[in-house]
Amino acid sequence: MRVAAYAAQGPEAPVEPFEIDRRDLQPNDVLIDITWCGVCHSDIHTARNEWGRTRYPVVPGHEIVGRVGAVGANVTRHKVGDTVGVGCLVDACLTCPACTDGDEQYCEKGSVGTYGGTEPVIGGPTFGGYSKQIVVRDAFVLKVSDKLNPAEVAPLLCAGITSWSPLKHWNVKKGDKVGVIGLGGLGHMGVKFAVAMGCDVVMITTSPEKGADAKRLGAHDVLISSDREAMKAHRGSFDFLLNTVPVKHDLNPYLMLLARNATMVLVGAIEPLEEMHGGLLLAGRRRLAGSGIGGIEETQEMLDFCAEHGVTSDVEIIAMKDINTAYDRVVKGDVKYRFVIDIATL
Repeated sequence: MRVAAYAAQGPEAPVEPFEIDRRDLQPNDVLIDITWCGVCHSDIHTARNEWGRTRYPVVPGHEIVGRVGAVGANVTRHKVGDTVGVGCLVDACLTCPACTDGDEQYCEKGSVGTYGGTEPVIGGPTFGGYSKQIVVRDAFVLKVSDKLNPAEVAPLLCAGITSWSPLKHWNVKKGDKVGVIGLGGLGHMGVKFAVAMGCDVVMITTSPEKGADAKRLGAHDVLISSDREAMKAHRGSFDFLLNTVPVKHDLNPYLMLLARNATMVLVGAIEPLEEMHGGLLLAGRRRLAGSGIGGIEETQEMLDFCAEHGVTSDVEIIAMKDINTAYDRVVKGDVKYRFVIDIATL
């Protein structure tokens, strides 16, 4: 079926109106009428081919919220009218060890991205949420509570789960001292989640202004990373560090903050890093790790937690026609903390 969308036709082309083909409803499919779609920095990297692997035309968007418009004959988990979400994945084998462990994002046969993957039924690339409708395998459709503002839920499907997954995997618990490094789309969710979990949350930033905003979000303290004396005072005291900085940076000062047996997890920088001193890991049996998004069960757990605790993203709503301006503002860091497209304006 033909669906209205917005696409980029090349690395220097604007994102503009386009029509795409969606597959006909299969027995295990859900048709979603999209209402909201978050804008992720990954959308920009992909639209502008900054990772060097974009297939054009590309329709970005993997922070999708909408209502079920139709379901296939075998679908029992979702019904017409339900509010649902779709994140970064729309398919995986569901049989390999990673999938059976609930880590579909690490599918050993290759998971299918919401955009830029390979459409498993009609072929060609998968197209994302900058569109009126999407058809998704039911196992990859998430339930969204009516307790939550759906526009503010959309960024949870990427920014949210990227911050939530390491907190859960490394068993962060009430009373732990947690540092969140960098306050952006990921960092502001890390602060909110850790506070709701009952942790002692410290925002670690180069910017006093961002520190003040972190306090508004619930952080208990702020550590300015350029303040050597303050950093020294916090050495060896953190149980967990969530590092959301999206660019190359020096890890050494942050590793010194970790307590014995503590972990720093990278979720932001998808590029080569500056040299790290191995002695900082050996001292105190510290760990440096990385984490991608999260599996479907884990993402549903996050959404349920958000409904229970009233946690959502801070968003700025935009019209579809303003997407290119929004891209430029994201690159400049001029958003608190996530743009969300009102798809009714498409």
